[in-house]
Amino acid sequence: MELLHSGKVRDVYADGEDLILVASDRVSVYDVVLPTLVPDKGKILTRLSLWWFEQLADVIPNHVISATDVPAEWAGRAVRCRRLTMLPVEWIARGYLTGLGLKQYEKDGAVSGVPLPPGLVEASRLPEPVFTPTTKATEGHDEFITYDDVVAEIGADTAARLKEVTLEVYRRGAALAAERGIVIADTKLEFGRAADGTLVLGDEVLTPDSSRFWPADEWTPGRPQHSLDKQFVRDWSATLDWDRTPPGPEIPAEIVDATRARYIEVYERLTGDRWDS
Repeated sequence: MELLHSGKVRDVYADGEDLILVASDRVSVYDVVLPTLVPDKGKILTRLSLWWFEQLADVIPNHVISATDVPAEWAGRAVRCRRLTMLPVEWIARGYLTGLGLKQYEKDGAVSGVPLPPGLVEASRLPEPVFTPTTKATEGHDEFITYDDVVAEIGADTAARLKEVTLEVYRRGAALAAERGIVIADTKLEFGRAADGTLVLGDEVLTPDSSRFWPADEWTPGRPQHSLDKQFVRDWSATLDWDRTPPGPEIPAEIVDATRARYIEVYERLTGDRWDS
């Protein structure tokens, strides 16, 4: 087995014609990997993604070949996948205004070229979900781009198809989560092409690393929300005298424990299964 790529959270190995995608317990904020691990994080991300892939199987094919045919040392945190040629876009759907989307809206009243109504505040619910793509930077930070930029990059047919898939994944996920008392504010997806040209959903889907989750009964526009996702670690790091460049700060034990508890809570509330690892 050959290590092809070590990302901020996931490592990718070649195993013959297949890939083995391994989710670590690493945490990254502002594109910096912090030195402290969050126990079970990679397993939670993997198991939740697998659950969502099943829920969304009729929307678009996904990259999963097997969650069990993986090396024993990575059991529970690895997935055997199809090789894909990944598309150079981060596919983001937003149903609520927060994060970098809020900052761009405050600057020019739009996000990724999508005009939004005046008077929105932190955590406002949008009239309808919007597609707000970004670049997929290999270095530095992702940057907002417009739908027209996506069309220019990958073609009109592919852009239109994946814009609609991104919004449908968000709508499906948000509706299911709402039934279980969770708001999904936004989410980021990745797509690629299989060898036969088929468009395929890859990486992870609707996890606390790729999405913002809020308890529905605590949602109050006009202020930061109680986060059940990686935003909790970002918020903690923002209280530090740290310039957001490597090396990142050690995470205190109480923040590690609270982060792990949030990830488990999201998993259990969404799937209805008890976390048993």
